[in-house]
Amino acid sequence: MKRNLSEKNIREVVVYCASSPHIGEAYFDIARQLGKVLANNDITCITGGGKQGLMGAVNDSVLENGGKVKGIIPQFMIDSGWCHPQLSELVVTESMHERKFLMAKQSDAAVALPGGFGTLEELAEILTWKQLGLYKNAVVILNINGYYDPLLAMFDKMICEKFLHHNYRNLWQVVDSPEKAIDYLQNGETWNPSFTKYDKKEL
Repeated sequence: MKRNLSEKNIREVVVYCASSPHIGEAYFDIARQLGKVLANNDITCITGGGKQGLMGAVNDSVLENGGKVKGIIPQFMIDSGWCHPQLSELVVTESMHERKFLMAKQSDAAVALPGGFGTLEELAEILTWKQLGLYKNAVVILNINGYYDPLLAMFDKMICEKFLHHNYRNLWQVVDSPEKAIDYLQNGETWNPSFTKYDKKEL
């Protein structure tokens, strides 16, 4: 069912995910489901603009279901043939740093699907920015097949060992389906000053 998220101004969601094409089909299924849910809710999907892996699957699904995809990608990746050919909007950057900054700045929320080093870097960075009060939007971890269980256990260890304040558990929300991700974006508490000891304006 189509739901209107305009009350919380969720118009653009950045999706962090794998570009590898060699992963299990269950992950591709979830990526396609997420793309469909975003399109059905009139939410523009922001990705790294790739055509392979879960990134390609999300992009394809959003477009196939009548939605919009904004791809933000550095020129060297375009030169290497990595760019999706049918993006609704293409933003070309000079560097990876600029790419990640724009993906965050232009988004109203972030969703992390399973991925490799790049996805982990993006997730860690957006959580750090939220910890610092620079990013005040929802960060949702879509934990499929227990993929993120070891990372979440590491987060717990950081808190138990006092490397993170226990309030920082509120920086992210873990869900196991695209529908629950959208429900959290619609109904969940995405920002509270208690989430961080800093409270900056914005990126």
